[in-house]
Amino acid sequence: MELNETMGQLLSRAILFRQGPETLLGRLTAPEWEDRQAALSELVSIAAKEGWQGNLWHCCLTQALAESENPFSLACERRPAPADSLWELALKDMELFYSLFALELNEGPWELLRRFRVDRARGDRQRMKLTETLEKAATPRAMLEGLCAFYRDRGVGLLGLGQVFRAEEKAGGARLFPVEDRPDVRLNDLVGYEKQKEQLRNNTLAFLKGGRGNNVLLYGDAGTGKSTSIQAIVNEYAPEGLRLIEVYKDQYELIPDILRQVKGRNYRFILFLDDLSFEEDETAYKYLKAVMEGGAEAAPENVRIYATSNRRHLVREMWNDRTDMEHDGDIHRSDTMEEKLSLASRFGLQIFYPAPTFEEYQGIVSALALRGGAGSKLTPAQLRAAAATWQVRSGSRSGRTARQFIDALDT
Repeated sequence: MELNETMGQLLSRAILFRQGPETLLGRLTAPEWEDRQAALSELVSIAAKEGWQGNLWHCCLTQALAESENPFSLACERRPAPADSLWELALKDMELFYSLFALELNEGPWELLRRFRVDRARGDRQRMKLTETLEKAATPRAMLEGLCAFYRDRGVGLLGLGQVFRAEEKAGGARLFPVEDRPDVRLNDLVGYEKQKEQLRNNTLAFLKGGRGNNVLLYGDAGTGKSTSIQAIVNEYAPEGLRLIEVYKDQYELIPDILRQVKGRNYRFILFLDDLSFEEDETAYKYLKAVMEGGAEAAPENVRIYATSNRRHLVREMWNDRTDMEHDGDIHRSDTMEEKLSLASRFGLQIFYPAPTFEEYQGIVSALALRGGAGSKLTPAQLRAAAATWQVRSGSRSGRTARQFIDALDT
């Protein structure tokens, strides 16, 4: 019997950890030679990109087990695996994978791929550690126990192994895909705005610890670090189970499907709406109101919405919205105005990011120059004068302007 036939037969007997013909493992064991060669090429590309080392067959088996979302793995993500029928089924599957790990692959390129090395690789150490654990397991039970420990520590599938996601429409629903090579920014990298960062951190920690937490609106002048703050908070707390899904303005119809996909998972999700604002004739804000509070598609308890906007009330206000305003006491009577303002009111925490004063701007410039070494090119007085000239020419004064000035010094 050919080796690939043996591999395919073992995989076909799996129940919980079944691998379809469209998966990489399924294609590596396909009966057609061309399909196997194409899968081998993809395997090498993935290994070089992800920093896999050693036996690529074992790495591929590990990936299949780590990413398999099934009733057993999803249960292990939330609690220690009980000795029930799911455990028994998983143990039967692990006997198959134990045999797959034990196969001696010496044919064709597999001889080389058993000793794969990539220079300057920056692989997922925990994933590689799982591979070592599964390789060293003396029994299928030991292999399953090691896998369960990985599920509890890291999670399972796309949402467990990734941290930041974007969405795209596919087959009438939403497909999430991880964002790669994102900046490793932290809250301390954002100079100033200490009170704002503390409010954001405290709300996020309350949400992570199982508290209610609030939907958050970060509003204020452009370039003040609103989006950076949200990206930083996710980078800092991703190891504790925080995840971020960025949804663009033209994708709001995908939100119900996104909520269905993340509901019940053992993570806390931030639905990130960057640069949230609506013009007078747009009505999508009505849909968002229903999602945030009181609608049939309301966000589950493990999801909060974090949004940034340059507008305090999100929706552009027109003078004709104020035609029936009572000026004494400044009370809005206009139904249109009240409907628009009610969207912003659904953010329980609203954090204002104002443009820095001239001295605050100079402080940001000095801090950035010190971090990057650019300040060594100029005396403090020269740096201050050049920064002042730069912000006048750019027509704005913000953290972004300061960063652009420092970057220009480095060129």
